[in-house]
Amino acid sequence: MPSQRGNGGRGTPWGSGANPNPPDLDALIPQVQDRLKQVLPGGGPRGVLVLVILLLAGLGVWTAWYTVPSDSVAVVQRFGQYLKDVPPGLHFKLPLGIDAATIVPVKRQLKQEFGFTTPGASDPYQSPRGGERETKLETEMVTGDLNAALVEWVVQYRISDPVKYLFEVREPGETLRYVSESVMREVVGDRTVDEVITVGRQEIEIEALAKMQVLSSKYVMGISIDQVQLKNINPPQPVQASFNEVNQAQQEKEKLINEARRDYNKVIPLAEGEKDQRIREADGYRLKRINEAEGDVARFNALLAEYSKAPEVTRRRIYIETMQEVMPGIRAKIIVDEETRSILPLLNLDTRKGDKP
Repeated sequence: MPSQRGNGGRGTPWGSGANPNPPDLDALIPQVQDRLKQVLPGGGPRGVLVLVILLLAGLGVWTAWYTVPSDSVAVVQRFGQYLKDVPPGLHFKLPLGIDAATIVPVKRQLKQEFGFTTPGASDPYQSPRGGERETKLETEMVTGDLNAALVEWVVQYRISDPVKYLFEVREPGETLRYVSESVMREVVGDRTVDEVITVGRQEIEIEALAKMQVLSSKYVMGISIDQVQLKNINPPQPVQASFNEVNQAQQEKEKLINEARRDYNKVIPLAEGEKDQRIREADGYRLKRINEAEGDVARFNALLAEYSKAPEVTRRRIYIETMQEVMPGIRAKIIVDEETRSILPLLNLDTRKGDKP
């Protein structure tokens, strides 16, 4: 009789090839029961029940405690309904899926990147979804003067209300990406390509931040936008060289303006100081002349009053005072009488310097 093993005598799927017939189930079941009686206490269905109870008890103990990190809170739900917020630390809850705790990092600053990807990011909504083509489409924008620009930016935010973050909006991280992209396209579309690439970056960041926060509050997302930061803003590749030349010229212009302002700040204060000094000197001289004139007027008025009372006495006093002022400045003095007709005999013209008369 030919062999029934087939396939080179390898046997059937149930055995190793020694027995060509399948095992007898009626004989196999009692063998399994005997093995369970040896392993489980009491054996039979009662032992299986004890094993199930032990497994459920261990699973309940394992799922009854959880730990909340220091930068997070836990939102506890009971049968899917919100129950309470739990602070950081070790906590307990009802096991076996009755209570569910969701960890929400409320003290950690989260971010979303647009147009580029940081390797090793743990947040699935931090980096753009899809491949390189979707990432490139995310950055392609049209400016107000109908030019194209490739804009990369980062949105930094915090979860301000964990309950609203979890229950008010489905997929709040994905919704925030849509909101950020929509706002950035609107803000970029209101400006020219020169403003977007060169001088308007700060204005774009401030306006985009304000509009994103308004939409986040409107959609009740429980998110607070901290910062919007523009990264690389480049024109399309065909016009990259021309825009680089424009940027270089703009930088040169800014450099010259800064140098002019530096010279202005250096020269103008000196001129202002010199001007103030001249003004103060002129004011001092003016006050001096006014005071001198007022003093002369007062002295003349006093003298006039005395002259009106005694003209001859006043005239003589003025003459004497004048002589007292003039005479000390004269080195050689000659006093003559009224009857002297000539002063030549009184002068020793032949006496030389150093000789006695």
